[in-house]
Amino acid sequence: MRALARWAPAALLLLGLGLLWEWAARSGAVPPYLLPPPSRIGAALLEPDAGWWPAWVFTLKVCLSALGLACLTGVLGAAAFALSPLLERSLLPLAVVLQVTPLVAVAPLVLIYVDSPLAALLICAWLVAFFPILSGTLAGLRAVDRSLADLFTLYRASPLQRLRWLLLPGAAPYFLAGLRTGAGLALIGAVVAEFAAGAAGHQTGLASRLLEAMFRNDMPRMFAALSLIMASGLALQGAVALLERLWIGRWHGR
Repeated sequence: MRALARWAPAALLLLGLGLLWEWAARSGAVPPYLLPPPSRIGAALLEPDAGWWPAWVFTLKVCLSALGLACLTGVLGAAAFALSPLLERSLLPLAVVLQVTPLVAVAPLVLIYVDSPLAALLICAWLVAFFPILSGTLAGLRAVDRSLADLFTLYRASPLQRLRWLLLPGAAPYFLAGLRTGAGLALIGAVVAEFAAGAAGHQTGLASRLLEAMFRNDMPRMFAALSLIMASGLALQGAVALLERLWIGRWHGR
């Protein structure tokens, strides 16, 4: 009940905006060929031959695979940097360069250098999701309580023991903050990379459906593809929020 009360204002606002949108499109206040009503968008989503489901699955597969790879490499990279300042000074600038370089500039090169279109999309999505997780986890590893660190030193804990029992548990909130950002960026990377690729072999995602609708000037299908992308992003954020609540929520009474 508390969760329903918490989200009720947002749900009512979205419902009101949807009804206003429907009225504006059907009354002629806004031309329907520019802004189709939500009912028409819903009908486009329910068309049996539109191929939404395989496109959605393909986009989510690229996004989630890239996010999982970003989590693995980000946490391992942050742990390596925490254990070796020399390694951090050597490799962290490269990670920063990858982060500040626009994906639309890198994606064409990745698509040229990588033979597999699916692997190229995965790399592009990983590039934008990796750095927030790396930087967030590294910040958490550095935010350890100094008195606890002295206690581990007193007991002559090894670097791996210090990492496992002190640094990684303390870095969990920071990792989850980076994961929240990285999840959204992984989805953005998957969509933008597919825009650059056009298609990935015989499989295509929501970005390709959006491009097809744009070329046909089919506004309902464009909004339908966009709504599925938005729903995917909201689902990812909700999943991260649930993970945060289950993992560290009890520590902070959330």
